[in-house]
Formats: sequence, structure tokens, C-alpha cells
Amino acid sequence: MSLPRPLHAVIAAAVVAAVALGPTQLASAAPAQDLPSADQLKSALLTAADLGPDFTEVPATESPSPGENPSPVSGCDALSALINMHATQPGLANSRAETELDGPDGNPMVTEALAAEASDQLTSDFNSAADALRSCHTITFNAGTEDTVTFTVTPVTLGDRQDAPAVRLDGTLAGVQLNAFVGIERFGTVAMAFGYFQRDGADAQTASMQYRTAVSKVERTLGTTAGSTTPPTAVATTTATATATQNMRV
Repeated sequence: MSLPRPLHAVIAAAVVAAVALGPTQLASAAPAQDLPSADQLKSALLTAADLGPDFTEVPATESPSPGENPSPVSGCDALSALINMHATQPGLANSRAETELDGPDGNPMVTEALAAEASDQLTSDFNSAADALRSCHTITFNAGTEDTVTFTVTPVTLGDRQDAPAVRLDGTLAGVQLNAFVGIERFGTVAMAFGYFQRDGADAQTASMQYRTAVSKVERTLGTTAGSTTPPTAVATTTATATATQNMRV
């Protein structure tokens, strides 16, 4: 059985979009500090080449966002509030980039979102998202189809940092096992949300390996360290170079 695409994609998009930043992100003011641009964030995202030849990148137009396909969510009040907020208010104030990478027949599916925000605001939003994950035990999704899936939610460690919030979701649809791993991490002024979704299996080892690949690429590309509150150094370098170039032209 193939998991219905609307439910599969919306669960992935809803969870990852919601935990990337908390609801206060929409009201955040323009930051005084330099933040990575959307292009810089995009360069730090996973690509099919990072995961292997069996993966393909899903064009943005084929990957529905929660705003395009609102997904009623119940259970886990704090996490449901984040997801439903993104479903009805998908607009974002600051730099953001995201990707979806599918294995054969969409199984497994890897999603990643990066968002930049002023440090103090990110601290508040990241803590809200982390608390929402940690306090969740069961959550139910309905993607506008007749299929409703209830997942049990269990805290896990995905990467090298045991303090990085992450959960495992387990459920079934028409007798088919559904499994997901969702983790969030902070890199100074950048938040990352990672999701690994699969059916007919529960491959924690591969999920962890790909999460570590995502973290490593962000650290390498932005010049930062997972868990750090210090802004990425690559952003400052890029900004300084751009300013110097502009001054030479004047």
C-alpha cells in the first residue's frame, strides 16, 4: 500500500514548519544584527547528492505547505497550536529555506527547514517549539481525506547532542506502519527543523545518520556549531565582503 500523498506530505510539512519557529516569530521585528539570507540558508540545506542516488528533490510546487492544505490536528495542545497556526497563517517575516527529498516511491521522505531570526527572539521561539515537542505524547492528523492517523510520540536522541529536542512518531494507517523522526536544532541565529518519514519500517539508524548529515552541512556552510547562541561566522564574512566590494565601487 502507498500512503496517500496528501496525508504523507502534509504531516511532514506541518510538523517541520511548525517546530522550526514558534508562533511569536510572525510578530518579530526587523533584527538589528546580520542574519543569513534565504539564499545562504538554501545553500546549507540537504540535497539529493548528500543523501544518495536513490533520493530526488521534490519541486516546491509539488510539495504542499500547511497553508495550502490545512491539516486539522488534535492532541498535544502546544504542538497542535503551532501546527494549526502555521496552517492558517503561513506567512513568514524573516529568511527561510526548506526542502523535501524523496526516496523511491516517496519512501522514506526527508524534510528540512532553516529559518533565521534575531537571537533573543529565536531563543524564545526555539524554547517554545522544544517544550511543545517534549510535552507531546499522542497527536492526530487529518489531511482532508478520510484517513486519520494518531501517532504516539516518544522523546529520542537523533544526533550527537543529547540536549537537542527530538521525537519519534509511530502510527498505523489501514494496517500499514508509519514512522517518523523529528528533530530541531539551533545554530546561533538559525533554527533547523528536520523530519524523516517512512512507512513499513522504523529505521532509526538511517534517520539519525541523515540528521547528522544535515547538522554537519549547516555547521560547515554557515560557520557555526550546533547548540551555539553565537551568530554564524560565514554570514558576517559574507556581509563584510559585500560591504567592502560596495565601498570600492563608490
